[in-house]
Amino acid sequence: MQKRLLITIFLNIIITVSQVIGGIVSGSMALLSDAMHNFSDVISLIISYIANRLATQKEQTTDKTFGYKRAEIVAALINASILIVLSFIMIYEAFIRFHQPKTIESDWVIYLSILSIVLNILSVLILKSDAQNNLNIKSTYVNLFSDVFTSLIVLAGGLLIKYHKWYFIDPLLSLIIAGYLLYVSWDILKESVQIIMQFAPKNIDIAEVEKVITSLPTVKNMHHVHLWQLNDNDIRLEAHVEFNKDIRLSEFDKICERIEKLLEEKFHINHTYIQPEWHRDDPKIYIIPDH
Repeated sequence: MQKRLLITIFLNIIITVSQVIGGIVSGSMALLSDAMHNFSDVISLIISYIANRLATQKEQTTDKTFGYKRAEIVAALINASILIVLSFIMIYEAFIRFHQPKTIESDWVIYLSILSIVLNILSVLILKSDAQNNLNIKSTYVNLFSDVFTSLIVLAGGLLIKYHKWYFIDPLLSLIIAGYLLYVSWDILKESVQIIMQFAPKNIDIAEVEKVITSLPTVKNMHHVHLWQLNDNDIRLEAHVEFNKDIRLSEFDKICERIEKLLEEKFHINHTYIQPEWHRDDPKIYIIPDH
């Protein structure tokens, strides 16, 4: 994964530098906007690379008991935030250009947008397999895929300017690109925040989890539940489980192993913390406020 990230960083640096130079020379705000978008990808890719190294190579310690497993989620949050901020900057600049239109050298726009399309498609193909199981790489993948879309729009705008002299299309395209960036970034931002805030995964119903656990012999109920994600693939559950008889520790170990196996198979919960109880006087509800 890390080697593929380095290759895509190099490709996007080429795109960004060429589009910045081309945008300045041609006077195209759409090309500069696309360069800004690609520059955000360079930042995102570098953050992704660093986060991936931290998550995979830094060991857990007594003062960092989870290690750096959330480094990639933090990176995904930063990536999405950068895109949203850049989108609003592009919207502001586009409105300024509507009031102060400029002549555009369309050939620069056409050729550099084609270059961006080719290199971004190559980058998308390089990261496609990693994006399926990693939120951080997914956010970068979405950025790169959206670059293909935005570069196609810029190419179309360059052709319209070249053959029809529609210079107003340049700031208009900037608005379209900015709107698209806001759209694709919002879901990643929201999902990252939900994981960082330790919200329960939306696809897991706590009531269904209790049905599975209470289907086991001697288990009476499950309460005082905390369900959260540490990262993309690490879902954790802690709960108090009340038994209907005073069982031995050896019997609890066997039941606990069975619970862990069932939760892994049915809900992909791969870390479970069970506190056993018998006739304990506490509220028997799912969520008990922490004090």
